[in-house]
Amino acid sequence: MTRSNNVHRKYSLSVTVITKNEADRLSLCLDSVHALADEIIVFDSGSTDGTVDIAREYTDKIWQTDWPGYGVQKQRALEKAQYDWVLAIDADEVLDAELQESLASFLNEDRGSVVGAKMKWGVTIYHKRLNYGRSARSPLRLVWRDGSSFSPDQVHERLNPTDGEITTLKGRLLHYTHRDFGHALNKSSDYAWLGSQKYFNKGRRCNSLLSATLRGFWTFILIYFLRRGFLDGSAGYLMAVSYAQNSYNKYAGLWTLTRLEKLAARKAVN
Repeated sequence: MTRSNNVHRKYSLSVTVITKNEADRLSLCLDSVHALADEIIVFDSGSTDGTVDIAREYTDKIWQTDWPGYGVQKQRALEKAQYDWVLAIDADEVLDAELQESLASFLNEDRGSVVGAKMKWGVTIYHKRLNYGRSARSPLRLVWRDGSSFSPDQVHERLNPTDGEITTLKGRLLHYTHRDFGHALNKSSDYAWLGSQKYFNKGRRCNSLLSATLRGFWTFILIYFLRRGFLDGSAGYLMAVSYAQNSYNKYAGLWTLTRLEKLAARKAVN
């Protein structure tokens, strides 16, 4: 399926999305990109809630697969892309109107040495868009297809463009990260444990729970004070505490893996 408005632009665009049980959010995501996309590629890993049926309203390029982790799954989708630029977004992300206009203009300009574009996050929780704290980040979401790849990490994967200039588009990439507080708790614990294993497998170790505690405090200070999350009010405070807890849990998990490794080594010696 091609973009609905058939507007000719200098460069073409592939959009990739990975999904699992995103029926309540996928339409918002795809509505925000379908007029810009020359193709939409969806990789689904076992949805049971109608996600695939919704995806079919926008594209026939749908693959249903196993779940190998975020990095590998996003790389699979990237490898199916056929067009000049690739926009890799998550099913809980939405381009606001200004970002849609900025991207449309970007696709019609000479790219020069530009190989990627960041998009300023607009983390949105409990009906409030956060403008500071975690939203002070601008993740890389758009890359020139040739030479780009995702790292194979289970979580917190990296999008790696080829060598060149990175720009930042105007507007916000709205990120509806939590459906409710229960979803937030479950997501945070899953990500923390995956992060623990990722660090451990990369050779990192944590030898003290005090270190894990200090990591949590530092994360709170970074998000709430240095990135001015306090300006987002109560929701900003809640977000800062949530990320601090996640940071502590990740390094506490790494401490448990480090401890088990040491115990196994002692038993082997004895």
